[in-house]
Amino acid sequence: MNQRFQNALARKEQKTPPIWFMRQAGRYHSHYQALRKEHSFEQLCKTPSLAAEVARGPVADFDFDVAILFSDILFPLEGLGTGLKYTDQGPVLGTQLDGSNIKTLKAPAEAIEFLKFQGAAMRATRAVLPSEKSLIGFVGGLWTLFVYAVEGSHSGSLIASKKDTQLFHHFIEILLPVIKANIQNQLESGAEVVMIFDTAAGEVSSGFFKTEIAPYLLRLCREFPQRLGYYSRGTQPDFFSEEMLTAPWVGMGVDHRWNLSTAFKMRSAGFIQGNFDQSLLFQEEAQFKVTLENYLQEIRSLPASLRQSWVCALGHGVLPKTPEANVRYFVRRAREVFS
Repeated sequence: MNQRFQNALARKEQKTPPIWFMRQAGRYHSHYQALRKEHSFEQLCKTPSLAAEVARGPVADFDFDVAILFSDILFPLEGLGTGLKYTDQGPVLGTQLDGSNIKTLKAPAEAIEFLKFQGAAMRATRAVLPSEKSLIGFVGGLWTLFVYAVEGSHSGSLIASKKDTQLFHHFIEILLPVIKANIQNQLESGAEVVMIFDTAAGEVSSGFFKTEIAPYLLRLCREFPQRLGYYSRGTQPDFFSEEMLTAPWVGMGVDHRWNLSTAFKMRSAGFIQGNFDQSLLFQEEAQFKVTLENYLQEIRSLPASLRQSWVCALGHGVLPKTPEANVRYFVRRAREVFS
């Protein structure tokens, strides 16, 4: 268990923030690439010892404070019978959800049983991590999973997803017990925190988010008080009602569109994770060092009492082909600035 991460959860003032990146174990990393030459993506996710090794790799290489379960947000859909395969162009579902085929989905109990490999992967990961490193799990956001089920991706205007809110509510009542059981499984298997990654939430209006999506998130949050974190890409401060902000989240993540000081002031409990623009990691070395320095010094200028909850991270996940040298420098320089 990482003390810096635990301090951020408790909003305990400290000089040096914990550091972890979404997708820190993945395609950009030579350690992952070596494993991927011998195993399919599905094998890496569904074989506990392999998932553990993928998750361990970046922690050992870059010295992140936190490891993340190596898996994928879409497996609950596979468990419900949508079909799922991974190609060089991304994940492909076997069916696209609509009002005529929703009754053909498998029972939640079958999906819950299917997803038990994630708990086994969590236990295997905890076994290979150094004791001073933290471990977190994750699930996909409910809206994001619905969008994937309907659209096959989360890009574009999402017309099919937005036009039928009744289908969304019907689907969520099937999905919700699966996600609850999956969260419980991960927590019981060693996750200190489980993050909800809602990458499609920013594609709706703030009003739609508040009326259609947030109520389900609040149900989950209250089911697991102080154990769930929430990250949504593309959302803005106006998306978050007072009820969402004061719910018993253990923390919230914000992307690079946010001003961190705004996020710090909005949340009165738990950590704030974010939010360096992940695309800037592609800059040439000299320019990247200047960019990162400006970012870190701006945060350093904030009162220590304001940034006590900070988890130093990217605005979203590490992108494929990101230079490893820049990731390594980011971690080292962040620790130097705040030491």
